[in-house]
Amino acid sequence: MFAVYAAEPSPDDPLAALTVGERPDPTAPDGWVAVTVKAASLNMHDLWTLRGVGIKAEQFPMILGCDGAGVLADGSEVVLHSVVGDPSWSGDETLDPKRTLLTEKHQGAFADTVVVPARNALPKPAGLSFAEAACMGTAWLTAYRMLFVKSGLRPGQTMLVQGSSGGVSTALIELGKAAGLRVWVTGRTEEKRALAAELGAHQTFESGARLPERVDGAFETVGKATWAHSMRALKPGGVIVVSGSTSGPDPSADLQRLFFLQLRVVGSTMGTREELGDLLNFCEVAGIRPRIGAELPMEKAEDGFAQMLAGETAGKIVFTR
Repeated sequence: MFAVYAAEPSPDDPLAALTVGERPDPTAPDGWVAVTVKAASLNMHDLWTLRGVGIKAEQFPMILGCDGAGVLADGSEVVLHSVVGDPSWSGDETLDPKRTLLTEKHQGAFADTVVVPARNALPKPAGLSFAEAACMGTAWLTAYRMLFVKSGLRPGQTMLVQGSSGGVSTALIELGKAAGLRVWVTGRTEEKRALAAELGAHQTFESGARLPERVDGAFETVGKATWAHSMRALKPGGVIVVSGSTSGPDPSADLQRLFFLQLRVVGSTMGTREELGDLLNFCEVAGIRPRIGAELPMEKAEDGFAQMLAGETAGKIVFTR
């Protein structure tokens, strides 16, 4: 079958490991289902896989793509949940020490067919296209958990989103606006700030800019480049919710500010199957749709990877079949 995969780890030049070609057709074991892929979205995790981060060398070649949407054998339209937990685990699968993601131990969705546990194929809402539904499983689910499960923020409060054009950031803007929060966003360029305003941000600022007032919560996916600004931006008792560090970790935690202002720093990773179901319902009820910055045929996946590597995103990058 057709697939986009990492042939081997390439730490210094990830695109050198990216291969578009043929892979064996998968077989669904008991309790798993085969999904004919209609659309799949690109995540930073796919670039890390090409670099060999979070995956053992013997797992290569690995078909990329954590997220996707498609059709079961009976014609049912489904959305993929990419967190695969241990069958013996009960409760929040993001806390399962044996959990994994598609593309770590199991082949991913950048292919004609992907196999997943039956519970990981959720019904696709009729109001979402396959391309839109393919954005939900990682970036939008991560944003949903950060905002609604981890932050404790309430409608009417002010949230700061660091970075304005990535998948998680654009999802936070749309979800926060729909939930009645005041959404402030930073962006490195005028174009990225304009995108945030278009998505519903109430105010946008240059990266590191002094804000008109302190905020109730800051949402971090950037790390070292924005961490000090997030800490300074918080009201006493405020919260930073962090789900990534694309610019690298920041070793200076500013502990004095942390304890003196009684700030909270909360980690957040992905989300549960139930949270993905709630997210899909919320999007349908609120009428919000993910911002797709680029939609490409899967055969041109390298163009999408190059855009992400260069930081030239304006929403989610989606590959279609």
